[in-house]
Amino acid sequence: MVRPHGLLRAGFPFLKTLGMRRITNFPADVAFGAEGRIYILLRTEVDAEIRVWHFDDAESLTDQLIGIGGLGKDDGKMTWPVQIIADADENLFVSDEALHRITSFNMDGEFVANWGEQGSEDGQLNGPSGIAFDADGNVLVVDTLNHRVQKFTSAGKFISKWGSFGSEPGQFNMPWGIHVDELGDVYVVDWRNDRIQKFNSDGEFVFDIGTSGNGDGQFNRPTGVAVDADGDIYVADCGNNRVQMFNEHGRYLQKFLGDATLSRVARNYMLTNAFPNRLRDMANLEQEKLLRSPKSVRVDAEGRMYVPDYRSYRVQVYQKEAIHLTEQQLAPPLRAPTLQTV
Repeated sequence: MVRPHGLLRAGFPFLKTLGMRRITNFPADVAFGAEGRIYILLRTEVDAEIRVWHFDDAESLTDQLIGIGGLGKDDGKMTWPVQIIADADENLFVSDEALHRITSFNMDGEFVANWGEQGSEDGQLNGPSGIAFDADGNVLVVDTLNHRVQKFTSAGKFISKWGSFGSEPGQFNMPWGIHVDELGDVYVVDWRNDRIQKFNSDGEFVFDIGTSGNGDGQFNRPTGVAVDADGDIYVADCGNNRVQMFNEHGRYLQKFLGDATLSRVARNYMLTNAFPNRLRDMANLEQEKLLRSPKSVRVDAEGRMYVPDYRSYRVQVYQKEAIHLTEQQLAPPLRAPTLQTV
């Protein structure tokens, strides 16, 4: 894969809202399937399941009640799920930090397997969180309480590991989310160190992004990371209730604070229920549209960014607008960029 020489960033407008309270309560992550299917992972103390949604957002609640999994410890159940990924055949893999395992389902929602056990030896897990596929279909797992990343086959056979406790480059303090980009580079959310670390496919440190704080480019307990086909990096800055965007070199570009509207299914529900309409009439709508504790961020092949808006029970979707530039269309770096205006 070759990335563009440069980008003309035309905008990143809000596109739509998916989900609503009662049926997408506390969305923690999303994964993508064919034909517009979106798998929304729900994480609460009373429920733990995967809701099968559709990008077109069907008109009625009955179309949205397909669920996979459920709360529990038995096969096919989850207790405290963190992230979800889907392979090319739409087999789903979910990390469960309470049960210290990875659970997989086929695209029909049928249980396939569990793998992982609590511990600190090779192949054992302690509070696993982020998961991602590499180019070979292996599964990288963020082993949060062991402060490391482990690589497994999709069947759960241990391959390798890297990382240790600390704050130096390549070390972690309770890492969380993870992403593998199309070049094979790995991005890990170093949760308690308030930074993102980039590694090559062999686990060698490349660079990091961020410090603690609430300014541009700073983080307060980040939880998710994604990288699009242009190399732009997106970070779910959970404690600051926002998503931040960086270029492929880690330079801050912009932030997203939330722009939610009612989803189609939510609008139809409101039209037939008088009491929620009265509550919304009394609400501060400026606050209602904002992100609240986004747990992850994902990007699809169409350049759309999905933000699971955890404490607002919905997913906010944005559409990237950018034009690829050739070398002839982009001037060389400026010697004194602060003296230039556009």
